[in-house]
Amino acid sequence: MGTVYFILSILAAWRLTHLLSKEDGPFDIIFLLRKKAGAGFFGNLLDCFYCLSLWISFPLGIWLGIDWIEKILYWWAISGAACLLEQATSGRKNNDPVPPDYQED
Repeated sequence: MGTVYFILSILAAWRLTHLLSKEDGPFDIIFLLRKKAGAGFFGNLLDCFYCLSLWISFPLGIWLGIDWIEKILYWWAISGAACLLEQATSGRKNNDPVPPDYQED
């Protein structure tokens, strides 16, 4: 049963992280949350899938692990698997260039 919970935790971490960092949510609730977070710590956290996956997977790792070593390993494993799922589903190939964050006039 532990393996099932581990896989479900990975999927839940990916889904929640993707919702908070990439989607607007129903009725633009998540968009408004990101807008309220601004450009500070929480705003930057909600913009970065990889950073947010660490925080989302933390309670799941604590819940799954028995001792502290297991809790830390589950935490990192869930976050890493969520990041791998994001890369696998993002649609951008490894050799594609990353689009620039600026626009020329």
